[in-house]
Amino acid sequence: MKAKLPFRFGSEVYTWFMSGNGQTHQGRLGHMIEVIAKAGFTGIQPIFTWMGDLVNADRLEAKLKEQGIELAALALALEWNGTEESENEKQIANNAIALLERFPGAVLNTVQIPTGRHDLENRQRNLVNIVNTVSKRAAEKGIPCSFHPNSPHSSIIRTESDYKVVLESLDSTVTGWTPDVGHIINGDMNPLEKMKEYASLINHVHYKDWNGEPEFALMGKGKVDLLSITQWLKDINYKGWIICEDEGEEALEDPDFVTLHDGNWILNDLIPNLK
Repeated sequence: MKAKLPFRFGSEVYTWFMSGNGQTHQGRLGHMIEVIAKAGFTGIQPIFTWMGDLVNADRLEAKLKEQGIELAALALALEWNGTEESENEKQIANNAIALLERFPGAVLNTVQIPTGRHDLENRQRNLVNIVNTVSKRAAEKGIPCSFHPNSPHSSIIRTESDYKVVLESLDSTVTGWTPDVGHIINGDMNPLEKMKEYASLINHVHYKDWNGEPEFALMGKGKVDLLSITQWLKDINYKGWIICEDEGEEALEDPDFVTLHDGNWILNDLIPNLK
């Protein structure tokens, strides 16, 4: 993917995590790096708590160099259901921050594991405070941060009103926002309109497609206008990463195929149609 664009394309590993609740492909991050590189992506976003022995910075750096791709970001996914971080959550976050110190420019991508929409107002307020706190610690180490809302029915940041509360409460001096276009449309919003509304916060982007049957579709096979979104990002000279996090049902059986498909679709169907 060597077109002259201000942004770069990478891939998440959640496509593999979907199988067997993360058990089927446990410990295969090296294989995922190989497939992502073969697909033509130039970056990867692993899930910090799902990295196996490549959580070791030396091993991770060696594998990335072998395949010629970068650590674009690291997903820090925790429940964060207290009024502040638990001691265990704080330690995990600090370990992720320490790893990212070895990879300058890689983004700490915070995301809450959904556990229900009870006590919504208090939990949203607590989540924002925790995200701001974690991001501040990372920013003090020179690490860029970005918050990633999601859209399961048990998520506390899935609807338009949720987005308003959370995005307008983030400390923009230490964290940005990762619009995930599939999660946005799954929350009954227009992805491009929402991205334009909060454009100043965007410093990382996730792509997935959606068909509402019941949710996500293979890249390019759904209803998300990925071409218009990508064109807008090009027009505003967005310089960050676009990370593909395909959750189409095909990923349950063959995440390698899905990742290779996405790389091919971006290279041959998306990029050539940009103006």
